[in-house]
Amino acid sequence: MSNRAGPGWTPDPDSPGPGDTRDRNGAGSDGGEMVDWDVALTTAHRLLRPGPDVSLDEAREVVADLREFARKAEGHVRTYTGLHASGARAPVVVVDRVGWVQANVDAFRQILEPLVEKVRERRSDATGGMMGAFGSRVTGVEAGALLAFLSSKVLGQFDPFWSDDTVGAVPAPRTSSDDGAATPGQSGATPDGGGNGGGNSGRGGATSSGGDLVPSLAPAGRLLLVAPNVVHIERDLGVDPHDFRLWVCLHEETHRVQFTAVPWLRDHLRGEIRGFLEHTDLDPGAMFSQLRQGVEQLGRIARGGGDEVSFIDLVQTPAQREIIDRVTAVMSLLEGHADVVMDGVGPEVIASVATIRERFQQRRGGGNWLDQFLKRILGLDAKLRQYRDGAAFVRAVVSSAGQEGFNKVWESPDHLPSKAEIADPDAWVSRMRGTS
Repeated sequence: MSNRAGPGWTPDPDSPGPGDTRDRNGAGSDGGEMVDWDVALTTAHRLLRPGPDVSLDEAREVVADLREFARKAEGHVRTYTGLHASGARAPVVVVDRVGWVQANVDAFRQILEPLVEKVRERRSDATGGMMGAFGSRVTGVEAGALLAFLSSKVLGQFDPFWSDDTVGAVPAPRTSSDDGAATPGQSGATPDGGGNGGGNSGRGGATSSGGDLVPSLAPAGRLLLVAPNVVHIERDLGVDPHDFRLWVCLHEETHRVQFTAVPWLRDHLRGEIRGFLEHTDLDPGAMFSQLRQGVEQLGRIARGGGDEVSFIDLVQTPAQREIIDRVTAVMSLLEGHADVVMDGVGPEVIASVATIRERFQQRRGGGNWLDQFLKRILGLDAKLRQYRDGAAFVRAVVSSAGQEGFNKVWESPDHLPSKAEIADPDAWVSRMRGTS
């Protein structure tokens, strides 16, 4: 956001903010890293877009609202879903754009570690030269540009893999005078609906709520709410700010409840991601062939053609595509469930929910040509389809089997729907009845 918001939203020692990405031993990116995360952060900070102009008092009000509405939303979600969760295991953190970028750098570095180790093992091969210091800086620039673009598209995001240990990867607290400032398996990265998002403050500041971490409970992720983007969209839609903030919190709190109420879900997704990374083909010939297919697809998309396949889809091996199909089904379930809960609870507690939903849906199809192009090649269109397809699945199952019947999905990984079952809810219901 603007400088009128002062040095940040509300500085908090637990918040992700600008800083380097050295680990606890002080080691930065070396020749074995695939991405120079310091370069990524610097690039992202330089490319972040300016956002809506707010005063310091307005910024504080937004942060206070999001804290309070997140707390209220958790109770509504628990009652509606019948899921019993401990929100204290996953704190709520209100961030600006810099804070969101820093949080995702932390997450990506942790998630990509298996692939980094695989690259290090092949340092003596041709791949080692490709992933040297120069290559890591190039990918750092690319990662930073991607994070800067996405930082204006996200209203909220649940990071299921964060723990109080991972925060040590980025020294905290941090202060900065800098001005201007969703990974497979990161649930709840709620797109702002399209178009150009807005906002950052002068610091990667953040504020936490939703219950402090309880020492006796293992952390189960954290929920990020991106305050400047929420302000930008509520203004752009012309809706009641307090209603919109609660509406966003209902969706995001559903993800927090999902992961804190279902203990195995976090490890299940982590295992899928690890399997995906382990199946990465580092053979230079295979990588070149995949890249060539990706470039050809970019050309088709740019000409307005191409099928529903993103650039990211084309740089996967067959084994990875199988994993992605499973992860896509899980993410469709999680996103669709959150949308259903948001719309189910909304009419009871948000007077203008119908107006918000209508205008938000219209916005999702908006944006200029470049914005739409980037969404397609990055697979963000597929993210929006997850909401639609997943919501249809949840509604159909609840209609057929009731809420209790639907909640069987949380009992074990074997009960998760396949990608085919997301499109055919009756098949999932039949399979569950067969396990009774």
